[in-house]
Amino acid sequence: MACATSDMSEAALQNASEPVVSIRGLHKKFLHMGRDLAVLNGIDLDIQAGEVLAIVGKSGAGKSTLLHCIGTLDVPSAGTIRLVGQELTGLASAKLAEIRNRTIGFVFQFHHLLPEFNALENVMMPGLIQGRKRSELVERARTLLEEVGLSDRATHRPGELSGGEQQRVALARALVLEPKLILADEPTGNLDTQTSEAIHELFFNSSRRHGTTIIVVTHNVAFAESMPRMVTMQDGRILRDDVRSRGV
Repeated sequence: MACATSDMSEAALQNASEPVVSIRGLHKKFLHMGRDLAVLNGIDLDIQAGEVLAIVGKSGAGKSTLLHCIGTLDVPSAGTIRLVGQELTGLASAKLAEIRNRTIGFVFQFHHLLPEFNALENVMMPGLIQGRKRSELVERARTLLEEVGLSDRATHRPGELSGGEQQRVALARALVLEPKLILADEPTGNLDTQTSEAIHELFFNSSRRHGTTIIVVTHNVAFAESMPRMVTMQDGRILRDDVRSRGV
């Protein structure tokens, strides 16, 4: 089979009119104590290039499950997800991993930095895994650490950084391969208010500088309401989709 049937084409990547994420009829069920537990119940959602939006809702609303399905970390029970023009449904796990590595950057509540490597090396890691040259990654990683205000902490290991600094490194790592999409799951859940606000501003700055689409799952209402778009979920469905403006 020709690779064009499974690979994300350059034309699709450049087509600004195509939503970065397009979801139709998305359902997700889990088997729990011998019974099906419905977590997502028919989600329809389009997210355009360069949008910054928050997904909010009470615990159990399905926010993180939706994010994981978009990020190819979880497989829907029914429905379709298109990511920058590529239909994900039915793709093999190896192909999903390839798309994930090339197209998506992740920032989680727990930063998952590798403790034996310094900040610069942690930022470079996705590129090293992809097989890129170390020499080209060093320059890119240094630039990103400067953007997040950590140029003087490049040689420090995670244990020598504060929680906020570690999350800044995680954001720089998410950007190193210039992804079309960043998915963030409670990225400031463990941080104090002042540090959280600084991280929030970095998300907006990153979108402005790089044109990256950013989706953030958060319980921080003030942060969510500061975003151009806020999607509220309840019982596995979209309750409201409030669009204030396009872009940041």
